[in-house]
Amino acid sequence: MRKRTLSMATAFAVAFGSVALTVGTATTAAADSSKVLPVKSVGDIVVDGVHRRVFVSDPSNGKIVVTDYSGSVVKQITSLPGVQGLELSADSGTLYAAVPGGNDAIVAVDTATATQSDRYPTGNTDPKYPALAGGRLWFGYGSAGQGNIGSVDLTGPEHKVALAQDADSPWFAAPMLASAPGAPGQLVAGIPVQSPLELAVYDVSGDTVVRTAHTSPSSGGSLADLAVTPDGKDVVVAGAGPNAHTVYRTSDLSDDGTYRTVAYPNAVDIAPSGMVAAGSFAWYDPDVYVFRSGATSALRQYDFPNTGDSSGADTLAESGLAWAPDQSRLFAVSTNSLGVYSLRVLVDAAKPATSVSVSAPATATRARKLTVKGKVTSKEALPAGVRLTLTRTDLESPGGKSLGSVAVAADGTYSFTDTPTVGGNVKYTAAYAGDPAHAAGSGSDTVAVSRATPALTLNNNGKVYSYGADVKFTAHLGSTYKNRTVEIWADPYGSDKPNTRVRTGRVDASGNLSVTLDLKRNATVTAKFAGDARYAAKSVTVKVGARVSVSTAVSKHYTTRSVYGHTYYYFHQSTDPVFTTTMTAYPGRKQRLQMQAYSQGSWVTTGTQYFTLSSSGKSQVQITGTPPKNVRFRVRDSYVKGSSGDSVNSTTDGAWKYFLFTG
Repeated sequence: MRKRTLSMATAFAVAFGSVALTVGTATTAAADSSKVLPVKSVGDIVVDGVHRRVFVSDPSNGKIVVTDYSGSVVKQITSLPGVQGLELSADSGTLYAAVPGGNDAIVAVDTATATQSDRYPTGNTDPKYPALAGGRLWFGYGSAGQGNIGSVDLTGPEHKVALAQDADSPWFAAPMLASAPGAPGQLVAGIPVQSPLELAVYDVSGDTVVRTAHTSPSSGGSLADLAVTPDGKDVVVAGAGPNAHTVYRTSDLSDDGTYRTVAYPNAVDIAPSGMVAAGSFAWYDPDVYVFRSGATSALRQYDFPNTGDSSGADTLAESGLAWAPDQSRLFAVSTNSLGVYSLRVLVDAAKPATSVSVSAPATATRARKLTVKGKVTSKEALPAGVRLTLTRTDLESPGGKSLGSVAVAADGTYSFTDTPTVGGNVKYTAAYAGDPAHAAGSGSDTVAVSRATPALTLNNNGKVYSYGADVKFTAHLGSTYKNRTVEIWADPYGSDKPNTRVRTGRVDASGNLSVTLDLKRNATVTAKFAGDARYAAKSVTVKVGARVSVSTAVSKHYTTRSVYGHTYYYFHQSTDPVFTTTMTAYPGRKQRLQMQAYSQGSWVTTGTQYFTLSSSGKSQVQITGTPPKNVRFRVRDSYVKGSSGDSVNSTTDGAWKYFLFTG
């Protein structure tokens, strides 16, 4: 420790060294889900309704990812470089995949085991888009300027591959193929990406492939996906068009209407019933639209949320839609700005959504009747006699308590009364289970039901204690309903000491809970009652102070005497007194040294100065100069809250040290 000097002329010189709710919103049934797919790209998606599996091809990784109906990955089929289009056999026993990378081939996969069961080499053809029709497996193939159609004979034991099935092929590259069970001898083809759009229809029922229709309309292009209606009558095209998915008759490829969506259509799939799922690459509009066959407006719309960065919402992947055969689910693959792909499971997408609004009072008095009302709506009329199931969720029934059901009037409105027996937030939920033609739906609203205010007190507020004192704090809780537990928290001053729960327990028969704290800093002490079904939560806070520990040692005196009612330290006039202060340490803390002289019957302050404490809480001050003889002096060390560099403790004055100088 360094020793600094203090001139008597100025009383002090420099310091020594230092250390030291009202209306609820309507919601649909929360059954839809999404799970991340381990892929870097998506080529195609197919649903196997027999084994309840979803197959997604990943050309970039050369694999097929297999999931269950919840979207959970159950297997990955690898070593399929560039795997693109997928086609499922009518009995769901075999999945066919076009593999254009490595040794070009059509690969057969056993869907029961999700393992490769056969391989049909196609030569250096770059096969991409398989489709079943006329008892054969067809595929588009060919790189730029060499597009054509090939087939695999699935009936013969040799599974012969035939190429150049369109002798006068119009295709610049591998055409995308599609077929439908209602027209088993028909094959529809379209050229991806190319603009303008180019489509063709083939009769493949005989030994010879016959092109029956061909068109290249002036509008539209950049084909991304196509699907044939179950009866084979129409083909629906997803490609650059006037904010719509375009429909063409397969008989002559003339226009047969549109499904109004948004710009950049990129996916389409048609369920066995004819329900159309049409999707687009859309950041700010719905991603997926569901239509009844031939409808002019969508039955359902889905807008994917943003799971990437702030640049935009998730978008639908190209060719990323597939119905479950029973229409219970629509599967959609989405991707975001971070390159993450997800499989979204849209439950009951073939049914119009059911919206249930619930409106309850914002506040209510416990044990008094209140009225809840609302309305049920759907894009298509609900059947007569609809009833909603009612549930009340509150502090005593966190899992919900049934309130029975309520009938819905012909205009969709409903109302019911209830008397809440407990207070706090009480949620009322009305739910429609759905029916064969409508999806389930539910809504809820929350009422703030009044609770009594309990009495809660905590002692010792405003008191100041000596450093290190053991202080007993007692919380007192008045009448409550069931909960008799109180928490006591202590928050000492200073960022290095966190607010801490020091005791939790049931109050005693008198309503008291106590804890004893060793006070070394100022502190905020809080008692908390969490509330119960009839009494509100409450907390009460007290502030208490803790002084510092401070002492002053005197050195270089030649004697001490008890005079003038105090112990005086005697110094020779030629000796410089040294005063050493020891105080509770804290980073950056200073002690205030005050010096007084006795004059004309009273003590007069001659100066004050702050001195920084060392890391161990020490400071040493030496008084220099030529002091007057036989004049009584005294010094005192103090900690002053705020002025001493911090506010961790309460202001504390040390004891006066008395001294004088002789010859």
